[in-house]
Amino acid sequence: MEKFQINYEILDEKENEHIPYKEFIEWIETVVFAFFVVILVFTFILRQVNVEGESMVPTLADGDRLIVHHLFYTPQKGDIVIVDSLGLNKPIVKRVIATGGDTIDIDFQTGTVKLNGTVLEEDYINDLTKLDEGGQNYPVTVPQGYYFVMGDNRMNSKDSRSADVGLVSDDEIAGKAVFRLFPASGFGKLE
Repeated sequence: MEKFQINYEILDEKENEHIPYKEFIEWIETVVFAFFVVILVFTFILRQVNVEGESMVPTLADGDRLIVHHLFYTPQKGDIVIVDSLGLNKPIVKRVIATGGDTIDIDFQTGTVKLNGTVLEEDYINDLTKLDEGGQNYPVTVPQGYYFVMGDNRMNSKDSRSADVGLVSDDEIAGKAVFRLFPASGFGKLE
């Protein structure tokens, strides 16, 4: 019977010849996996929205790019939200002022907004709220499942004061703006 000898040095050399190919395949698999993870995150958890117009000045400006969180999100007072209504031509960015069960009253002479009888401290607004768009009779009690939203630029914002927007339902809230990507000077978390 003949004995076979295995030359392990030759086998090791053959195996080492395939290492660059193996590393390349692993690199491609990692890139493809990362690509699908990003797609899933932006499909089910986050999305990007561009601000159009001046209705959120001074907080946001025309052309700002925002990251919006929408998975298991319930709007809260003060949140900056994206309203995506069938009655509007495009999504709009507004701030939640009142939620279901709250009563909102606006004195257009003094420009003050009262929430449940207390004047709101609104350090984020551009102007006092002196523009009445005729969409509501004040005071207004917001029904459950609806929100009263306004832009921070109160003299240049189509919002819940307008019959075109009105009270916004849960279904029309596309998510909360949580982060500004662009411009670089404003990059960061939104408060």
